[in-house]
Amino acid sequence: MDSGKAVKRPLLKLFFSMLYISAFTFGGGFVIVTFMKRRFVDELHWISDQEMLDMIALAQSCPGPIAVNAAIQVGWKMGGFAGMIAAVLGTIIPPVAILSVISLFYRLFAENRYIALVLKGMSCGVAAVILDVSVSLGKNVLKAKDWIHPVILIAAFIATFFLKINVIWIILTAAAIGAVTVLARRKGGTQA
Repeated sequence: MDSGKAVKRPLLKLFFSMLYISAFTFGGGFVIVTFMKRRFVDELHWISDQEMLDMIALAQSCPGPIAVNAAIQVGWKMGGFAGMIAAVLGTIIPPVAILSVISLFYRLFAENRYIALVLKGMSCGVAAVILDVSVSLGKNVLKAKDWIHPVILIAAFIATFFLKINVIWIILTAAAIGAVTVLARRKGGTQA
């Protein structure tokens, strides 16, 4: 088999996987991340659960849409720069096409009662999908041998949900705790 074809096949699979996920997913980046996990972790086994969890954390903390940030990371891991381009193109083509069509018929969509009802019903499904990915990825954090991860998870939830602390402060605090923990482990000679 030609090595050029061997390289193109995973890139095409990556592109069409992201194109399919992006075209048939409604509800934003967290929903796309759920389907990315199912495709790349559960079905193709290209990425581990822990790698996906790390990618989601990084994608969420970077500026820009979480779906594109996650696609950049998955693409880079799978095929370097070419993989990143394939994943990002697969992610952005469907929304651009859909938004282009919607913009032509905006008045019809905005005033149509049935479309409003369909979108309201879809938002319920989106909430269920986000809960599903939160529970499946959160289980890995709670199973960690280290006590610090579950404590950060619970503290972040309390700070966000009950205390209404801005998420930027929560991310910065968690990053600082993580950095201090890693430095302490390295200084103590234990594996991070």
